Amino acid sequence: MRICGSIELDLVMGDCFNFLKQFMPVNTISFNIYDPDVGAIQNVAQKTDNESISFSSPVVLSTEARAFLEGPKPSKVIVVKRQEDHVIGRMLSRAFKTKTFSGMVMFLETKEKLLGGVSLFSSGYDNYSKEHARLLALLHDPFAVAMSNALRYHEVVKLKDMLVDDNRYLSRELHRISGEEIIGQNLGLKDVMEMVRQVAPLNSNALLLGETGVGKEIIANSIHYSSPRSRGPFIKVNCGAIPESLLDTELFGHEKGAFTGAVSRKRGRFERAHTGSIFLDEIGELQPRAQVRLLRVIQNMEIERVGGESPVPVDIRIIAASHRNLEDMVRAGKFREDLWYRLNVFSITVPPLRHRFSDIPSLVNYFIERKSRQMNFKNHPVLAPGVIERLQSYQWPGNVRELENAVERALIRNRTASANEPLRFDDFPPSEVQAMNRKISHQKALPLKLDEAMREHIQKALDMTNGRIQGKDGAAAIPGVHSSTLRNRMIKLKISFKRK
Repeated sequence: MRICGSIELDLVMGDCFNFLKQFMPVNTISFNIYDPDVGAIQNVAQKTDNESISFSSPVVLSTEARAFLEGPKPSKVIVVKRQEDHVIGRMLSRAFKTKTFSGMVMFLETKEKLLGGVSLFSSGYDNYSKEHARLLALLHDPFAVAMSNALRYHEVVKLKDMLVDDNRYLSRELHRISGEEIIGQNLGLKDVMEMVRQVAPLNSNALLLGETGVGKEIIANSIHYSSPRSRGPFIKVNCGAIPESLLDTELFGHEKGAFTGAVSRKRGRFERAHTGSIFLDEIGELQPRAQVRLLRVIQNMEIERVGGESPVPVDIRIIAASHRNLEDMVRAGKFREDLWYRLNVFSITVPPLRHRFSDIPSLVNYFIERKSRQMNFKNHPVLAPGVIERLQSYQWPGNVRELENAVERALIRNRTASANEPLRFDDFPPSEVQAMNRKISHQKALPLKLDEAMREHIQKALDMTNGRIQGKDGAAAIPGVHSSTLRNRMIKLKISFKRK
């Protein structure tokens, strides 16, 4: 009743300690488990009246001691009369401050499975007899039940903590993307959203291409939350932000004891994305070693944790994104060709902001409303006359992100102005706009170069098809190229995706 009276082992140890002291010498009683992966004895709970023979940190065993624990036992209870006379005693003496102690160890097993052990220690030599061992052996079954229940309880607590961690992680992600909507889905991003609607219901991998700041992450959100996997996790990974030394453990996780400091098992990003989607942003920054591991994940739909001995199956959808030209990287040997073919199942090219000026009014109004709410403005400022035309005359090399920062900067400057003062974007550099326009005018005056001839040819094809790119009646069919090839060429040549 004392042993099985509580699920908390610390309470069990206290009751048993006081009871056993009536029948045998005891200074310390402890519950221990053996971790074969690390090769160490880990203390789970203990009660002592002498701090000199207590231990709490794991005790790493020698090869001889591990062979003893993993081999057949001569009896359920081992009596250690002097610590130097037994291999386990010699290992424990390094953890204890005292150099003279004796002890008894009872191995706890259920259905021939070793759960751990109960250890009794006493200062001095020759404190335990065969009669003490016989009495302790009578308690094997209740101690085994208590150990089994405690281990199951702690496993449930561990899984609960993992679930709380996952919920906290996903709540942060949902909070970060809440309120984000796709501006321009009926204008400059109409073709992109049509492709999103085509691929979202499927499990096919998707590859998002486009310059930095065009909103590839928002398109990835749309693919996931419009898919049957929307109830599953959506894990995002910036491949260029993870140090190479931590890449494997961050993506694929690690087992306990896989390396120094790996005190517990860790799940990687791929394992967290099970039954959902994983967004690999800036896939072009992935190191060659990780590219090989990723290729195996795509091929076999299973991962291997660092230090693991068996693969872990995963059910995930991969959405990758890059601002780099991955085809050029493949030709240069900087990106694996087989990985490129695996990722490029369905590619979507997100056009830059300078190719969809029609979206600028909607984007500006959206950012004004959003930023004003974040800054606790009572009234949303209105735009001064001519501002939209000024913004549309700029080329926006930083794309939507640069426009968002420009709006926020204008709102900050407007805080000190009158409540009815319109938003003017006074800090916006008109000299840059004029210089850009002069550069464009100067280029038009020069004789046609190859890129310019291609630009005119593609523009004529787009005019003939009313801006349609895909299909047998699309612009890509006129020069006889794939639609994604034409889109990449249009991005390079800065040709607008806007339909007439």
